Amino acid sequence: MKKFAFIFPGQGSQTTGMGLDLYNNFNNAKDIYDLADNVLNKKISELCFRGPDEALKQTVNAQSAIVTTSIAALEVFRKECDIKPFLTLGHSLGEYCAMYTADVMDFETTIKAIQKRSELMDEATKKTHGSMAAILGAKLEDINLCINQVSTFGLVQIANYNDPTQIVITGEIEPVNKACELIKEKGARKVVPLAVSGGFHSKLMNSAKEGFVDFVKNLNLNDAKIPVITNVDSEMTIKKEEFRNKMPSQINSSVMWNQSINKALKEGVEAFIEFGNGRILAGLNKKICPEIKTYNISDSTSLKTVINELTIGV
Repeated sequence: MKKFAFIFPGQGSQTTGMGLDLYNNFNNAKDIYDLADNVLNKKISELCFRGPDEALKQTVNAQSAIVTTSIAALEVFRKECDIKPFLTLGHSLGEYCAMYTADVMDFETTIKAIQKRSELMDEATKKTHGSMAAILGAKLEDINLCINQVSTFGLVQIANYNDPTQIVITGEIEPVNKACELIKEKGARKVVPLAVSGGFHSKLMNSAKEGFVDFVKNLNLNDAKIPVITNVDSEMTIKKEEFRNKMPSQINSSVMWNQSINKALKEGVEAFIEFGNGRILAGLNKKICPEIKTYNISDSTSLKTVINELTIGV
């Protein structure tokens, strides 16, 4: 039996219409959406299925919508296929789906935590003026050099180590823009400003982190049944108190995705299954570990295709 890692995308993977096929074809997916609607007292399902786009993109809606869709896809797979994960991990927001997969939290606790997290992050963006940019095809040492050179203008730091060719920077608008200019001059293949409302995964999110510390103190958590590789340190995590400490820190810390995938490979993972809308993580994995297969499950067609491939190949 192969060692599989289950992986989950983060904010930015949302598109209007996501999850509707699962909702219409599988009762356990419908149950997940209905529970999310009831717990949050708002129609997350309608936002996923019909938008509008602008509402779905808002942090306070996007995070719970993405998590609900990913967990719906996971639950459908669990019912249709008996393949179990060896370990699990998620990109930023997706880490909450990974914790759910490992039974650190039940769904109600997960969706409540996500709603609080998104509200705190949204509040932080309104108090600060931040931005983010993706850097493609630049050396890490050049990026760090440029960040150091513009640090006198304000806060700028690395948000995401996405793959060997893609780094995301974050911080205050002026220093982020200046860092982008310098990085272009250093020969970056591409610099792409991101359509986000603030400087996520930076010290601009300190107030959100502090607010979340108080929230998670009383959150009902369990020790993980399988290891979760956490974003903040790319380490295997099991103990519930470690999750309680890391969950707030994740808000204003870098996402160590490249490092986390490499950690999974070192632990013996032989294939990945991405649950949720789009194929963002599969795309990153092609750069990190092109020789390793990453499957994706987002609807009934992809579910059938993946199960057919896995039952033949396992």
